Parts: sequence; C-alpha cells; structure tokens
Amino acid sequence: MSLKEIAHRAGTSVSTVSRVLNHPDYKCKNPELEARIWAAAQEISYTPNTAAQTLKSGAPQIKTTPLTFDIFLTRFPSLSQDLFFSELFESLKKELLRQQCVPGKFLTLPEVTSMLKEKSYFSVTDTHADGIILLGKCPAELISTLQNHYHNIVGIDRNPTNFDYDEVICSGTTAAVTAMNYLISLGHKKIAYIGDCSYEARYIGYYQSLISHNLPLDYSNIYPTSQTREEGMKTMELILQREELPSAIFCANDSTALGVFDCLQRHRKKGYIPSVISIDNILESEQTKPMLTTIDIPKKEMAHHAVNLLLDRIHNQHSNAVRIELPCRLIVRESCSYCGR
Repeated sequence: MSLKEIAHRAGTSVSTVSRVLNHPDYKCKNPELEARIWAAAQEISYTPNTAAQTLKSGAPQIKTTPLTFDIFLTRFPSLSQDLFFSELFESLKKELLRQQCVPGKFLTLPEVTSMLKEKSYFSVTDTHADGIILLGKCPAELISTLQNHYHNIVGIDRNPTNFDYDEVICSGTTAAVTAMNYLISLGHKKIAYIGDCSYEARYIGYYQSLISHNLPLDYSNIYPTSQTREEGMKTMELILQREELPSAIFCANDSTALGVFDCLQRHRKKGYIPSVISIDNILESEQTKPMLTTIDIPKKEMAHHAVNLLLDRIHNQHSNAVRIELPCRLIVRESCSYCGR
C-alpha cells in the first residue's frame, strides 16, 4: 500500500517507485520525477521493505520500529541559501530511507533558537528522535543542549570541530589549497577571494597557498561575504569597478560562483573574462556557461557514513567520538584558462 500511495502522489507507476526507492544503483532518467518520489516517501514516513529478501535468504523475520533521526541545518534559515547543503540534505534523506530509517524533524538555526527561548522542544519530558544529524558547524552554545537532548549525534561539514560527537568531514582547507594550486599552475598571480573570512578554513587555504608560492597577500583582493548567490553577484559588481582587475577569482562555494557568473553575463560587453573556480560541485555547476571548474565534496558518501556512524553508535559498536575525513577532488571544466599576463 505504501508504494501505491507514493506512486499516486508522485504521478507514476508502482514499478518506477520501487526501482527508485529499493534499488540504490538505479538511476532515474527524470530527476524531477525522482525528487517527487522521494518527497512523497518522506511525507508518509516510508521505509523500504526488506521482507522479500529476508524470505529468500531463509533468515527469521524480525519486526522492528524504524529509527527516526532529526536533521538540523546549523548555519542558515533555509536550504535555499546554500545549494551544497540542499543537495546534501537530499542525499541524506535517501540514505536514511535506504537504511530503513525515517527522517524526523527538519530544524533550522532560527527555529532551534526560538525553541530554546520558549522551552517548547528541548525539554526533559519531550519524546524525541533516536538521534540528530547536524548539517554544518553548530554554534558552540547549543552543543550542550543538543547533547542533553539527543544521545546520538553526528555532524557533517567541510571542517572538523573540537566538539565531542561523531563527524564526517571533507577539509575545506585542503579543498581551497587544491583550487588555488590549480589557478597558480595556470599562471595566475592576482587571485581574488570571495567568501567567509571569519576563521574559515577555505580562506585559510587561500592565503596559505599564496604564501607557499611566494605570492603577496593583497587585502584589496579579499571580499568577505556569507557565501550566497546574491552576494556573489554584488561582490562581482564591486570588482568590476576596480582599475586593475584580478585575472582569477576563487569563490568559497559554488553558490557564490553562480552569482559571479550572473554579473559577468550582465556585463559581458566589457570583455572581462576571469578564470573562476569554487568548491562543492553542486549539480548546477555543470549547467553554467562556461561550465564551472570546482572542487568536488562527496555529498552522497558523507551522508552514507554519517548514517552508518549513528547506527553503529546506537548498536553500541563504538563509544568514543569518531571522525571520518573524506577526500576532495578537482573537477576541471571550462571556467579556468591559462593566464597570459
């Protein structure tokens, strides 16, 4: 009945729903249809049925209640402000369902802050999920409250924290160094940085690369932002007003780079075509003109390991905090070229 209900809500066949939800290697040719299927599955708290496989193997069937995990977006009021976390969230929902778990409440920083003030959620008597997954670096003042409320916590981010909970990371410093080294290998010396500068690993990687290559750290090339598409466009407007333009621009994330491209497209008559590189490898980075050269952060793998860490801890397979670091990868496309000056 669950598959029929999902098929009805998504407007497709039961067989298509089954392939999408129960076969991890199946690739749906229609991304919008796949998104509708997963959204419908979450709406009815569907978990894949493994009874058939259990019968085939001859193993005894054990009926259990699915584990529920809340998800906390720690830095932004919505997923639309950072497409990396939006795609990571989608990967996480799929991984939870494939592991026969249920996505619980989706929380944002403003909501959690409000709940703490009103004491409407994090109370001792409140029935809550079996664990929580943190998307991004959690504010330090919230950690003790979360740890009192949730026995099982895992964080997914680009950078490690000093907090005592499990983490899956992909180093932002390493990603930034990889991006900068590629630009410098193409002959670029005047490289602008657009992104967060407050103890941010990607900014650290930016200036460390300049220092290691004996290039000057020119503060006029540094543009602090909160890393949204809108701010990327506004910052590029400021750069275009300069008399001496940088030959390359390193954006701290793909969302910022999309804004940079928006601005350059608007002013294409100026004939200024800098090399642009960023970090994340979101889906839209393959659809830009030119296609965006970026550093891939393995979102699906991060989601997979995060869920496994939670399940492992719940089953008492580890007690000390575990940190899993996954490698990043340079994706060379069309937005970077050799510098002739």
